[in-house]
Amino acid sequence: MSMNYEDKFYQILEEELVPAKGCTEPIAIAYASAKAREVLGCMPEKIVVSASGNLIKNIRCVTVPNTGNLVGIEASAIAGMIGGDSSLDLEVISNITEEDLKSIHRYILKKIVKTTLLDTNLNLHFTLKAENKNDYVIIEIKNLHTNIVKITKNDQVLFEKDNVKEEYFGVETDRSFLTIEGIINFADNADPKLLEKVLRRQINNNMAIAEKGIHGKFGVEIGKTILKHDKTIFGKIKAYAAAASEARMSGCSLPVITNSGSGNQGIASSVPIIIYANYLGVTEDKMLRALVLSNLLTIYQKGYIGRLSAFCGAISATVSSGATITYLEGGSIDQVKMSITNSLANVSGVVCDGAKPSCASKIVTGLEASFLGHHIAMENRQYNPLSGILKNSADDTITAVGKMASEGMKDTDRVILALMLENRDSSQ
Repeated sequence: MSMNYEDKFYQILEEELVPAKGCTEPIAIAYASAKAREVLGCMPEKIVVSASGNLIKNIRCVTVPNTGNLVGIEASAIAGMIGGDSSLDLEVISNITEEDLKSIHRYILKKIVKTTLLDTNLNLHFTLKAENKNDYVIIEIKNLHTNIVKITKNDQVLFEKDNVKEEYFGVETDRSFLTIEGIINFADNADPKLLEKVLRRQINNNMAIAEKGIHGKFGVEIGKTILKHDKTIFGKIKAYAAAASEARMSGCSLPVITNSGSGNQGIASSVPIIIYANYLGVTEDKMLRALVLSNLLTIYQKGYIGRLSAFCGAISATVSSGATITYLEGGSIDQVKMSITNSLANVSGVVCDGAKPSCASKIVTGLEASFLGHHIAMENRQYNPLSGILKNSADDTITAVGKMASEGMKDTDRVILALMLENRDSSQ
């Protein structure tokens, strides 16, 4: 393996495996709000957020951490404005104090935040305008949650990024060379010391929030319910992965190492692998190789789907986990591919109706499908190619699912958003 080839993988991992406290979409709003306040030089009197439909969908129902259980765009913008530190990126509101919290709740009552739908072809795109008297600042973010492409103050452009990609998928690094076999080859041959450096935070952080979710009181306490009714190792995997997601979606302030811009995808790509590797008693080296395989398989799938879509991203991550369990069990490259094909034949139709605690149950659904796909693959069986959306190869099936999600589900996305906005209107 050439160093250039290895470097490409590490570059992708560096871009995609980043820490976040809270769901990444509301935290992106908080990040932009903190940056706007810093550039404005004072506290805004008014904030206008113009966001793509997918952002509005993913922020509307999720609790913003460190805000006293506040939900939505308004809470995100005010939290970032009051106590945010943009230098912390997706951990921007980590250091909110008790005094900040009191101020956040006072500002909520002032109703200074307005939200509008942004006319854009991108799924992750928004502007945040902060005003104070005659001064204003506009922060524009595209494609990635902290990717500021333009900063304007009082009609003067202070910063503008060149060559901003306008494609749907929203990634900065080249992914065109990725294949299932190439990812497995990298996982088998990568330097374990470098893997440790890349993955240690994911192991520590994502298992910490899983433990918090299992032992705490979040949402419907899905993890505890699963453990009560399923005593197998697969039950434990479902319970801990779901509990981590439920805690995160319910406002737990512990950080998560994300995958492809999503904490839930980061959880579903890692927690099942860590638990299963410990169950098998494999070496630390083997667990790290399995983790990088699961993460890269998720990134590979998401590269065709896009950052945000009507397709549930947790499905991509759980498909990767199931295939990686096949790898941990000594399955061949062909069996890993079979596991992916079998899983996608089952759950490639799960929709995303926004970030919320019930995302945890979708992780469970995806994991159940991936376990079934794994078991069938270990018997050297898979669903027939060219049936449904399946193609002749697992790589081509991944491409087909991506096309279905990114192109075919655009109308689905619009209808989901309209239904969610109807719910909001009827609740007021």
